[in-house]
Amino acid sequence: MGSPFFMATRPAEAWRHNNSMCERSAIAIAPARLGAACRAMALVFFGMAAISPSLAEPTAPTVVMEKALSVVGTQPSFPVEEPAVPVTLPDRWAHSNPGHEGTVWYRTGFRFAKAVLPGELMALYIDRACSNVQVLLNGHLIFSGGRAVEPVTRNCARPQMVTLPPALLNADGNVVDLRVEGHALPHVGSVRRAGGLSEVELGLETDLAIAHVVHLFWEPAWIFGSSLLLIGLGCLMVAVGWLHRREVYFSYFGWLCLGWAVLSLASRTANLPWSNAIAEFMFCSAWPVLLLCAVQFFLSFAGLRSRLIENLAAVQWVALPLSLVVAGPDLLFATANVWYAVLGAELGGVIGIYLVVTRRQRPRDFWPMALAVAVGAAAFGYELLVQWGAIAPGSMSIAECLLPALLVYMGSRLFLMFANALRNTDTERNRLAVQLQRMSDEMEARIERVTRQRVEQQTAQRFEQFTEQERKRIASDLHDDLGAKLLTIVHTSDRSRIPQLAREALEEMRLAVRGLAGKPVLVDVALADWRAEIMTRLEQARIDALWSSPEESVSSALSARVFMQLTRILREAVSNVIKHSGARECEVRFRIVSDSIEITVRDDGRGFSADLQRGQGMSTMKRRAKKIDGQCLVESRPGLGVVISLTAPL
Repeated sequence: MGSPFFMATRPAEAWRHNNSMCERSAIAIAPARLGAACRAMALVFFGMAAISPSLAEPTAPTVVMEKALSVVGTQPSFPVEEPAVPVTLPDRWAHSNPGHEGTVWYRTGFRFAKAVLPGELMALYIDRACSNVQVLLNGHLIFSGGRAVEPVTRNCARPQMVTLPPALLNADGNVVDLRVEGHALPHVGSVRRAGGLSEVELGLETDLAIAHVVHLFWEPAWIFGSSLLLIGLGCLMVAVGWLHRREVYFSYFGWLCLGWAVLSLASRTANLPWSNAIAEFMFCSAWPVLLLCAVQFFLSFAGLRSRLIENLAAVQWVALPLSLVVAGPDLLFATANVWYAVLGAELGGVIGIYLVVTRRQRPRDFWPMALAVAVGAAAFGYELLVQWGAIAPGSMSIAECLLPALLVYMGSRLFLMFANALRNTDTERNRLAVQLQRMSDEMEARIERVTRQRVEQQTAQRFEQFTEQERKRIASDLHDDLGAKLLTIVHTSDRSRIPQLAREALEEMRLAVRGLAGKPVLVDVALADWRAEIMTRLEQARIDALWSSPEESVSSALSARVFMQLTRILREAVSNVIKHSGARECEVRFRIVSDSIEITVRDDGRGFSADLQRGQGMSTMKRRAKKIDGQCLVESRPGLGVVISLTAPL
């Protein structure tokens, strides 16, 4: 074999020779001592065969121990008095000891050729010992992975490298006993957490450390590092979703990242404060929460919403844990497998809907997202086949190693889309600001021209006085109304408000231009305009609107200035009802009394105290009423709504 140490140069031949020796000895050995005799002979033939010293080389290759003797027992040392069963490593209890829960002892051995001890430290590498392992060398405890009683230390995903103390090594032969504490397959939610022991490798510590470091990088170092990255990404996504409520898919994706990270870290925590039954119940019960986050993310990202799917996902939060409780710990694995199939089918259906919608609405985003989803689905499909026993599980979970990278990739794409949307919003806002500025300049030029025409019609004595008054009034109107809206458009960060603000600015310009025309407005026409605008705004705000106006036709007319100021006062009053009152109903009443028009705006909202009547909105309404020789009164008490009474001359 070319090594000063070895473990069963040809394990299969050694075991066949051992079994034949046991069979031939069965005639001469009493049945009561047959098991002990076979175990003794197995120890001799399994791992103690000599090798020629001439084959030794300066460096020793790693030897894989594929055979061992297995005994079920709870003794503190290998139970030599119990009948041992030869097993081939890796050994999975679901096949060799189905339904067993607790301790299984394994015994193997090795020796050195011609008493030649290696000059370097030697070690044993155990790729998987689930849930925990203790190692004894020649009867001496040299390694323990943690607690061996409930709650047992959970080292299923953590490889172990055990350094062999040189003082305990014997040139004549060495016996290695491994005590594995594990759980039966029916008592766990994943086949990777069921009891078992992998192959044991024997070699120089420097050689085995490479494989140990590589495995530790992917599990658990990669899982731990990627989980921390997902926690940061998830918190950032939740914050973006909170600031931009319309893009709710950011929040769902953030909670999905946080949930996956927490579940990954918890499932790989070695020392949980709960027993295996409680831990497995919690792990299985967490899947409906992750499914809901994933389903809501894909649906909201596609611009869809389904009450049926939302209710179904909410019911599963209760149905899955309840089914695990009803089934009991002996059927946990079977019940979990059924739910894995159901949840996987639901997620696959939602992803299919998302891809169909994305291909139709956003073809540019289809292929990158389809590729990521396909890779994730393939990884999950592979893990489901492993879970159902169709494929032997490997040393690492492909899905748990690959999914964090896919989540980071999808999160990066979401950030790029968000950044592009912000850039486009800034570009559109700047374009709109330029356009509004140009329109404002044109309107100012028109106002100047109209003002000049009106001034030319007046006498020379009032020319300068009239011009100054008109300029002040126009500047005040532009500053108070149109200017405020333009500044809001320029400085707002909520792109969804820009179109609405632009429409309001355009309406304000039309009103100003209408006022500049100087033409009187019939009361009937004014009432029709006000009714259309007020009813539309209240209905859009989902506030019941009540309208009361004179049934008979009114022949009176309002001057352009009175009409413009009344329109602005009504807009401000209705805006206060929509934005601040919290009302469910608003009544607008008009009356023509003598040479005056009386307007009453009443709501059933929360109202306010007298101290708050000095706000900017109330002051503006009263100031506008005063400009047209009218009066504006505001009455309110907390909880009793607001009544605004406006009187203006015809």
